[in-house]
Amino acid sequence: MITMRIDDLDVQAEEGWTILETCRFYGIDIPTLCYEEGLSAYGACRLCLVEIGEGTNTKLVSSCTYPAQNKLHIRTHSKRVGDARKVIIELMVARCPNSRTIQDLASKYGIQKVRFHQKHEDCILCGLCVRMCKEQMMSGAIDFIGRGKDRRVTTPFDEKSDICRTCGGCMYICPICELRCQGPN
Repeated sequence: MITMRIDDLDVQAEEGWTILETCRFYGIDIPTLCYEEGLSAYGACRLCLVEIGEGTNTKLVSSCTYPAQNKLHIRTHSKRVGDARKVIIELMVARCPNSRTIQDLASKYGIQKVRFHQKHEDCILCGLCVRMCKEQMMSGAIDFIGRGKDRRVTTPFDEKSDICRTCGGCMYICPICELRCQGPN
């Protein structure tokens, strides 16, 4: 059993748990968009950031990928964490301003103005659809291609996928598309 401190509360975690799993076990709310129980952790959205360490020796880590460790001190809602989450949400609003999920997050965190250029994309590159297709549907019909600003999710060679079963798993799991997705063409 692992013993650590979360928001001034001494807690215990099972071996192999992450910080996010431990927080959820104790009812501590941490926002996520790319995490889904039953899929591998990816840490893409960064909303689940928490602050670990003590004093001036702290750092921000994604709680969905960071393992629970003995004597770890964690702050889930410090000013530093809140400020970082607000910037992340602001960037997501700039990328996908029409998403109700992102709009709701922005409202919850008091974001009323976006400082970044809006792109009107329909994907935050969280990877949920890719992981759902590979890990749960055992298909692998879609994946990431490109790097940096050119990164996107598509079928191999941007052509109709022969291995796509049109199960709708990618559409179901997507926190952004809200049933607008038509699946691979």
